[in-house]
Amino acid sequence: MATEIDWRDSAQPPHERVEALLGEMTLAEKAGQLGSFWKTAEESADGEVAPAEDEMRALAEKWADATANGLGHLTRPFGTAPVDPAKGAAQLEETQREVMARGRLGIPAIAHEECLTGFTTFGATVYPTSLAWAATFDPALIERMGAAIGGDMRAVGVHQGLSPVMDVVRDYRWGRVEETMGEDPYLVGMTGTAYVRGLESAGIIATLKHFAGYSASRGARNHAPVPMGPREFADVILPPFEMAVRLGGTRSVMNSYADVDGMPAAADRELLTGILRDQWGFGGTVVSDYWSVAFLDKMHRVTSDRASSGAAALEAGIDVELPGTDAYGMLAAKVDSGELDEAVVDTAVRRVLLQKAELGLLDREPAVSAPNPEVDLDSAGNRALAAEIAQKSIVLCANDGVLPLAADEPRIALVGPTADDPNTFLGCYSFPNHVLSRYADRGTGIPVPSLLEGLRAELPGARIDYAQGVPVREADRSGIDAAVEAARGAAVCVLAVGDLASLFGRGTSGEGCDAPDLDLPGVQTELVEAVLETGTPVVLVVVSGRPYALGAFADRAAAVVQAFLPGEEGGAAIAGVLSGRVNPGGHLPVAIPRDPGGQPGTYLAPPLGQGGFWMSNIDPTPLFPFGHGSSYTSFEYRDLEISEERIGVDGEVEVSVTVANSGERAGEDVVQLYLTDEVAQVTRPLRELTGYARVALEAGAERRLTFRLHADRTSFTGRGGKRIVEPGRFTVAVGHSSQDLPLEARFEIIGRTREITGERVLVTPVVG
Repeated sequence: MATEIDWRDSAQPPHERVEALLGEMTLAEKAGQLGSFWKTAEESADGEVAPAEDEMRALAEKWADATANGLGHLTRPFGTAPVDPAKGAAQLEETQREVMARGRLGIPAIAHEECLTGFTTFGATVYPTSLAWAATFDPALIERMGAAIGGDMRAVGVHQGLSPVMDVVRDYRWGRVEETMGEDPYLVGMTGTAYVRGLESAGIIATLKHFAGYSASRGARNHAPVPMGPREFADVILPPFEMAVRLGGTRSVMNSYADVDGMPAAADRELLTGILRDQWGFGGTVVSDYWSVAFLDKMHRVTSDRASSGAAALEAGIDVELPGTDAYGMLAAKVDSGELDEAVVDTAVRRVLLQKAELGLLDREPAVSAPNPEVDLDSAGNRALAAEIAQKSIVLCANDGVLPLAADEPRIALVGPTADDPNTFLGCYSFPNHVLSRYADRGTGIPVPSLLEGLRAELPGARIDYAQGVPVREADRSGIDAAVEAARGAAVCVLAVGDLASLFGRGTSGEGCDAPDLDLPGVQTELVEAVLETGTPVVLVVVSGRPYALGAFADRAAAVVQAFLPGEEGGAAIAGVLSGRVNPGGHLPVAIPRDPGGQPGTYLAPPLGQGGFWMSNIDPTPLFPFGHGSSYTSFEYRDLEISEERIGVDGEVEVSVTVANSGERAGEDVVQLYLTDEVAQVTRPLRELTGYARVALEAGAERRLTFRLHADRTSFTGRGGKRIVEPGRFTVAVGHSSQDLPLEARFEIIGRTREITGERVLVTPVVG
């Protein structure tokens, strides 16, 4: 029964407004709030910006039907075709007013957009990829970026951002590694939660994806089944999502396409309701990944038809069907037939309407006008922030002293396919690669200086000879001779190799761009070998969305630099590292393998997953381990102290260490704390990251850090399937990477095994 209050009155409590509105709605109007529409432009019809775009175009013909009873979401009004901010904002407002006019109740829709490397729209700043965010080991910096991106989106009328990707990397061959924040759940959780806080602080609804297990597909194939047990799922895959829900305040979650052990996430009530809502207390909306509801019958074949898919997804906990109303357009019929309880519909509608109330979309004068349509989406402040992230994300993996390059270097050869192609710095979901690749005359839409331009600006007195050598992916060897000639005549050769991100096999990194192995794409390995044979000192610069196996030649390179698709300011940032203007401080969020085959897995493997055993001729030990990163200065650790030798199962121990800059210039280091459970009732990782801090120190300076390690941070899923803190002995180690750990200490947890049933300590605070 409707309450007495006016649901349009913004002075009333939001929950009461929602109940009043719900009481006035017909079943068809309720279902309308759970649907969406992708209003595509004609020029977007000649290429894909998402999977199954043929279905999108079919749904796009049903605008009148989709909006007759109201509409939940508008899909990507800025991210489908090039449009400047003011025009896009005007078009969005016009569309919103049309939605209001078509529906009896006059309720606008929530407009959502992608924001994986910044606001995915024409002319907006392209920040480094998520993998690069993680390489900074600097959550506060990523939170600032999230706030900047969110501010730009809200300025033009967008409400929700489909980011961040909280998936934990399990196989480097997977195309979407670039969208993740690495292979460690704690690093992913800390970085992603910071981004969520930034977006939400600007009024944007952050959307965690892909919940859950998507990144662990069999054979690293996009959308492939996930052969994972419940323990790995609980201890590796779920923690980052839990952190972002409990600590980040995210208001939306998007389901995974994958099926885990035969259960598609879109139909998994235990996951979407039992874990997410009942255990973690999530109160926001769950939105479907694009077409994932339809995939229940079309691909997974766990339902017999589209209407049944809609009912199954809604009952599992998916509130909104994206990107268009398809299966959810049949919900009313399912209710009328008695196959679906209307109360299930009401529950989802309440969640959607509550967010609309928070956004001002249920007010008497709904907030559909853009706050600042003339906003500069690639402002000087944005570019400075993009540059800072790029600089802090670049990892110096190895250096025999050739770097930094001398300012008066007589002759430098710059060769390779990522040396003078600005698109190679940008992620798959950047607007230039995601959409503008179909508009040959639009370029990148923003200035994106190449490495060649950056190096010439950085070293104006040097002669720089450029040769591409080979393309990124095509087997064209015709330019190798010219590259070899350039390298042979130079004092040093900068060899830039790596990826070009795109979609569904059109690139070497990105959604649907999975790799059969971890060799450099195309014939780039042949180029590297040919250049190394010249005898000229080679600085190998890898600009990529995943780590590639470099063991065949890294020991012959004078230096190795890794940049994970560093964004629009990436060329200048890499050039700054090469010149020494920037002292590199990035650390690896994924290991760099030695060999391209015999997939090494990640550093979190239990003992039998590590190298050094006689049982196999394949050694998975990486070339450069997780957490590795060098600098132009040096750092030393000393005086490790542990506050307690024994703590209870709900106690806390403090681990303190002094870090000193023992070199001759200022620099930044990432101090890493690892935990080893010496004996446990199930196999555990040999070590796992349990705390870290990025520290800036002047030459000769030092700093005392204290990590507050709670017993909850030792917890894991035990034999009974419950999360426990188990008594036993533990080793903590502090160092520069997961394999370079000069200091260690031991402590013991005593008492009876404790089962964790509610909230737990998810973070290891660092003070000092």
